Amino acid sequence: MKKLKLVALLLCSVLAISACRKDNNDDDPIIPQAPETVTGVITANKTLTADRVWILKGYVFVNSNATLTIEAGTVIKGDLTNKGALIIERGSKLIANGTAAKPIVFTSGKPVGERAPGDWGGIVLLGKAKTNKGAEVLIEGGIDKYYGGESDTDNSGSLKYVRIEFAGISAFQNSEINALTLGAVGSGTVLENIQVSYANDDAYEFFGGTVNGKNLIAFATADDDYDFDFGYTGSIQYAVSLRNQKIGDTDQNNGIECDNNGEGTVTTLRTHPKLSNFTLIGPNTATPEKGIIGFGNRWRRATNFTFNNSIIMAWPKAGFSIESASSYSDYTTGVSQFKNNIVQALDKPYNSDIANAAAAMKLKAEAEGNVTLGVNPADVKLTDPFKLTAPNFLPATGSPALQGTFAAVTGASSTTYRGAFGTTDWTKDWTNWDPNNKAY
Repeated sequence: MKKLKLVALLLCSVLAISACRKDNNDDDPIIPQAPETVTGVITANKTLTADRVWILKGYVFVNSNATLTIEAGTVIKGDLTNKGALIIERGSKLIANGTAAKPIVFTSGKPVGERAPGDWGGIVLLGKAKTNKGAEVLIEGGIDKYYGGESDTDNSGSLKYVRIEFAGISAFQNSEINALTLGAVGSGTVLENIQVSYANDDAYEFFGGTVNGKNLIAFATADDDYDFDFGYTGSIQYAVSLRNQKIGDTDQNNGIECDNNGEGTVTTLRTHPKLSNFTLIGPNTATPEKGIIGFGNRWRRATNFTFNNSIIMAWPKAGFSIESASSYSDYTTGVSQFKNNIVQALDKPYNSDIANAAAAMKLKAEAEGNVTLGVNPADVKLTDPFKLTAPNFLPATGSPALQGTFAAVTGASSTTYRGAFGTTDWTKDWTNWDPNNKAY
């Protein structure tokens, strides 16, 4: 009898341990293993599992056509001493497919309440698509790796339901690692449901390439939310940015900053992002506490652009700005588009460094379905857009976001609203608007 009882107790213990180690919804273990460090160069396929925290120590390179796979629900932290960055070189892939219930999180290695922008480097994807700077271009940030080529359909992997928090470091002046840097990334790559929070430089920067994106968030960025250069020609639909008046750097910080190249020359391949259903929200103050926060849109240095069906609001200087003769000429002749948007700013809705152009821009914009509002952001009638820890970007009843005609954009779905949101909040469940107080 005693032996039977002992066997029964042992069996119950084994079953209990097994039950404790399993999630009710799947077979992923929930008992965490000891943190593991990732460093150096990855040359063979590798998987980062969700059963432990992974520490990026220094610059970690994936090359030799290897694939780095990250399981849903995995947390990756930057090393505090040797600030980590993850660089996926040409020919290699990053497969980081989280879910709404189990997003993948890249974040600071500091404890709750002590995290800050720039605690670690960021993610760098380098592809083989075209740029207007030549077949090979050295990526910025002191990484000493090249991007570019002739394969516009190149595939650098897939990022879905990913959060990138407190990233961005300067290797030296004017050479930074952004939270998510994309060098000549091709259209075979997937970018969907990504939240960048408290980036110390740009949230997203696209250096050439053709990659498309959907459901992107830039929150409390220090520099530009979305930056396009060197012949980027992809399409992005449904994107939001929300600024924090206490976060900014000494350069001018914008919702969108877009250049053909740094010299402002006209090239055969022109930078021309096709953007639709953006909601770009400034700090809602004319005098931010830190940094120089400027324009909702800043198109300059000979760039082309398509920007339709979107909302620009609460920016200190201007909503829609064009700052080169070439960019202005291409807008007036229809090469570039700015249609069916809501334009609101705390100073002036339209701006240009071309004499008398701002008034002409307003006339053309309003003839092409754009709505110009005054200096009060409340006129846009979003539900609660400035609540930093729990914003609600949905249009309220009577909002001009739910009215008007809607312009077609290459690579975009048709919609019946302006901005990133209609009646559905696609940020629910997987985002975190207070990452400094999240225990990982």
